[in-house]
Amino acid sequence: MNAVIKVGGKQYYVQENQEIFIEKLDAEAGDTVKFDQVLMLDSKIGSPYLTNVTVEGEVIKNGKQKKIKVFKYKSKDRSNRKTQGHRQPYTKVRITKING
Repeated sequence: MNAVIKVGGKQYYVQENQEIFIEKLDAEAGDTVKFDQVLMLDSKIGSPYLTNVTVEGEVIKNGKQKKIKVFKYKSKDRSNRKTQGHRQPYTKVRITKING
């Protein structure tokens, strides 16, 4: 079964036994999480969400992604060059079951 879920303002196309990186959740490794905001299940499309459909997953780990460089530059003003770094927190989840 395939589904499209909405988590943290983003949409993810998921299948059973798939591992995905999503926005950080308040859950520890080994916890079970349920996603109720299911937009699509196989060929059924919700308006905006499907009822009586849930996607269950198991939290594998919480962490931070690799650091990216943010470079700010103003043309013709050499004194305002600025470099920053940013690491986005994430939660790695394995999709265990799609109920629908």
